[in-house]
Amino acid sequence: MAYEHRAIEPKWQRVWEERQTFKSVRRPGRPKFYALDMFPYPSGSGLHVGHPEGYTATDIVTRYKRAQGFDVLHPMGWDAFGLPAEQHAIKTGQHPSKTTAENITTFRRQLKSLGFAYDWSREVDTTDPGYVRWTQWIFLKLYERGLAFQAEIPVNWCPALGTVLANEEVIDGRSERGNHPVVRQPLRQWQLRITAYADRLSEELEPLDWPETKQKQRDWIGKSEGAEVDFPLVGRTEKLRVFTTRPDTLFGATYMVIAPDHPLTLELTAEAERAEVAAYVAAASRKSDLERTALNKDKTGVFTGAYALNPLTRTRIPIYTADYVLGAYGTGAIMAVPAHDERDFEFAKQYGLPIIEVVSPDGALHDTVEAVFSSEGVAVRSGQFDGQRTPQMKQNILRYLEEQKLGTRKVNYKLRDWVFSRQRYWGEPIPIYFPMECDGDPRQGAPHTIDYSKPIAVPDSELPLRLPDLEDYRPGDPAGALVKALDWRFFQKDGKWFARETNTMPQWAGSCWYYLRYLDPHNADAPFSKQAYDDWMPVDLYVGGNEHAVLHLLYARFWHKVLFDVGVVKHPEPFQKLVHQGMILGNAYRWYAVLDAEGKLVRALSGDDKTLVADADGTLHTPEGDKVEARYVGPDQVVMKDRTPTHPEHGVPLHTTLEKMAKSRGNVVNPDHVVAEFGADALRVYEMFMGPLRETKPWQTAGIQGTRRFLDKVYAVANKPLTEGEGDEETRKLLHRTIKKVGEDIETMRFNTAVSTMMILANRLASLEATPRAALEKLLVVLAPFAPHLSEELWSELGHQELIADAAWPRFEPALCEDDFVEIGVQVNGKARGRVKLAKDATEAAAKEESLKDENVARFLSDKTLKKFIYVPGKIVNFIVG
Repeated sequence: MAYEHRAIEPKWQRVWEERQTFKSVRRPGRPKFYALDMFPYPSGSGLHVGHPEGYTATDIVTRYKRAQGFDVLHPMGWDAFGLPAEQHAIKTGQHPSKTTAENITTFRRQLKSLGFAYDWSREVDTTDPGYVRWTQWIFLKLYERGLAFQAEIPVNWCPALGTVLANEEVIDGRSERGNHPVVRQPLRQWQLRITAYADRLSEELEPLDWPETKQKQRDWIGKSEGAEVDFPLVGRTEKLRVFTTRPDTLFGATYMVIAPDHPLTLELTAEAERAEVAAYVAAASRKSDLERTALNKDKTGVFTGAYALNPLTRTRIPIYTADYVLGAYGTGAIMAVPAHDERDFEFAKQYGLPIIEVVSPDGALHDTVEAVFSSEGVAVRSGQFDGQRTPQMKQNILRYLEEQKLGTRKVNYKLRDWVFSRQRYWGEPIPIYFPMECDGDPRQGAPHTIDYSKPIAVPDSELPLRLPDLEDYRPGDPAGALVKALDWRFFQKDGKWFARETNTMPQWAGSCWYYLRYLDPHNADAPFSKQAYDDWMPVDLYVGGNEHAVLHLLYARFWHKVLFDVGVVKHPEPFQKLVHQGMILGNAYRWYAVLDAEGKLVRALSGDDKTLVADADGTLHTPEGDKVEARYVGPDQVVMKDRTPTHPEHGVPLHTTLEKMAKSRGNVVNPDHVVAEFGADALRVYEMFMGPLRETKPWQTAGIQGTRRFLDKVYAVANKPLTEGEGDEETRKLLHRTIKKVGEDIETMRFNTAVSTMMILANRLASLEATPRAALEKLLVVLAPFAPHLSEELWSELGHQELIADAAWPRFEPALCEDDFVEIGVQVNGKARGRVKLAKDATEAAAKEESLKDENVARFLSDKTLKKFIYVPGKIVNFIVG
C-alpha cells in the first residue's frame, strides 16, 4: 500500500508555514539548542542530492531536540557574494544581482520542498545592504585595531578569474575554483593580520568537539619554536638572518639558501652570476607556493656568487637561491645542514656541497654521511657542546646565541596574513577611501594622483557603502573592476577630491559572521542585540563539508576572536561541536580528449587509458607529450555496445567512475526529480540510511526505492485495524528498545543504524494481524525527525489535533530494554577458549550444556577428567580439568 507523497508533502509544508511551527522563541527555564548548517552559495545549477545530506542531519537533530523540550534555533541563508555568482552572471550575460536573486528563489523552493524545519523569518542574504552594512562595520573594527592593513606583496594572480586568490584558494598552482593557472606578481593588497591570533587560534582549539578538524587547523597554522640567527655576509656590512628549529645543528651549516623573492637576493648577487640569478628569480615568480614546496620533487637552485660566515665556526659558506625557500615564511632564508635534513642533503649531493655530521645517534664520529640522521642524538664536532643530548644542546645553544648576541629565541608560523582584496565586482566594497591630488574632475579623465598611504575609514553613519550599478563588471584590471565606476569611485568632500577603494572583499567575509546575524537579522541598529546573543550563543552543532577546515572555519574563528576582544561577543569560540558530512558521489562516464596547442580536439581516447602520464601538478599528457584533458558524458548520452559504455560520437569506451557530483561531469542528480518520483521523506531517509554520516557514499537509485518501500510499509501498518496498547511482550520490548536506540543514535549522529532499528520495528508491526495503536504512535514520533511529512499525516489520521512536530519524545522503560541473553567467556583451567550466549537466568546445567557445544571448548576438554565446574551467572564459565 503506497501513500501519495505528492499530496501529503506540500500539504504539511503549508501547515508548518501557516502555523510558524519552527519559529525560534526563547522561553524561561528551557534549555536552548543552536544548530547551524554551512549556508550554500546559490549557484545557477541549484541543489544536487549531495547538498541535503548535512541539512537532513541537522534537521533530524533539531526536531529531536524540540521533542525533548529544547528551544531550537535552526536558520538558513545565502552566501551570495563572490566568484561563483559573478562567474554565472558573466556566463549568462545577466547582472549578478538578478541571477543571485533568481538562484536564491530556486534554492529556497528546493529546501522547502524537503521539509526542513528552518525558521525562515531569520533568513539572511550576504548581499543584502542591511547585512553588508555590518560586514563593513566589522571590517572597520579590524582596521581600527591595526588588523586590516595595506601592503604591496607578491600575490596569487589568476588572469582567467581576474582576481587575487588567497593561498588557501590555490591548489597545485591552479585556482580552487575553475582550475585556472595562477601566477605570482606584486600588487597593493588589503590584508588581515590573522597571524596576530596564531597562538590563540591553535591553543583554543583544545576544548572544542572538533575531532576531524583540530589537527588540520594546527598543521595549517604550523607553529614551530626555534631561533633566529644572524650570518655575517662576506664583504658586506649586512647580515643574513635565518630561522631554524634545530639550532643544535648550527655547527653543521655548510651553505645557505635565500628565497628568490627575498629583498637581498639580487642585491648580494655577484656580477658574474647576475644574469643567471635574475632568470631564476623570474621563473620562480611564476610558480605558486605549493609548486615551490610540496610539489617540488626536484630541488633546483643557482649560486649567487656571495658568501656568509657560519657565526659559530667562522667558516665561509656559499649562498644559493632556490625556489623551495619562500620569502614570506620565516626570514626568507635558511641555513642548510645537509647531514641532518633530507631536503638539504639532496641539494648538497646535487651541487657537490660539504656534508658534516654534527649529531650522532650514539656519539660516535663518522667521516662520511651516507644517509640523513634527523632524530635526536648526541652532539659531535660542536665544540664546547660535544657530548650533549639534543634537548640539552638546544637549550644551551639558545642561551649561548643570546649571550653572544648572535641570535634570539623565536616562534614562527606557517600561517600567513590573509590576503583580503579581490579585484572583482560582486563583493562587499571595502569601506575605505583615499585623498588625492587632481587638476580638474577625475571623473572626466583629469590627471590625478591617489595617496594610498593615507587610508580613511568611511564613517559608520555612511554605511553600508553600496556597490554601484555597473553594466561592464567583467574582471581583468589588477586595480579591480570598480575602477570603471568613475562616478562612484571619485567624490568631493569639503571641496577636496577623494578616491574610494576599488578592491572588494572576498566571499569569505560574509560567511565569517553569518551565524551571529541569524540571532537578530532585522536589527537596524546593531549586528545583533545583547539579549539575542545571550539567548542562543554559542552554536551547539555546526555541520558542513571538510573542504572548509582551513578556510572558512579558520577565518570565522579569527573574526570571532576579534569581536571577543572588542567586547561584542562573550565567548572566545563560536562553534562548540563540528561535524563534517561525507560526500555523496555520482556515477560519471569519463573519456580523454587529446588537444592541440590551441586547445582544439585532435582525437579521443578511452576513459581508462593506462598510457597517459601525469605531471607533478596533475596535468595529463600522452607519452608523445600531447596535452590531454578528462571529459565526461552524461548518463543519458551513453551508448551501450556489448555491455560497455561508449561515447555517442567518438565511439571510445567510457570509464565508469564514482566522482563528486558536478555539472561538468554530467553526474548531478537533481533532488527535484527524486522528490517528484519518490517523495522528500524517502530522499531524507535514504540519505541517512546510506551509511555513516561522516563517510563518502555512492548514490544508488535502487537504495531510495528501498527506503520508499519502508515508508510504504509504515503507511500500510497505520491503515490496518488498530488495537489498544503497545502489543504483546515481544512487540513491547522491540518498541522500547527502538525508542532508546533511535534517541541514542540521533545524539551520536549514527542515523543509518537508527533507520535500521525502525525498519525492524516496522517489520514486526507489519507481521501482526492488527496494529497496536500506542506502538504505532510511538514509532511515528521517533520516525518524525526522519520522515516528517508521512509522520504528520498518519498522526493526524489517528485523530491528534496537535502536530507531531510538537509531540514529546516518548520515554522507554529500562526493564524492557535489557537483553534476555548475555554472552560470556568460557575458560578451561582459567584460559579463554570460547564464548557462549546464555539466557540471563540460565541454570548451571544449561550453562554447562551450551558451553560444551562450542567446538574449541570441546577440543580442550577431550580426553580430560572434569574436576570442577564453575559458573558465575552473567560473568564466566570455567572447566577445571586434569
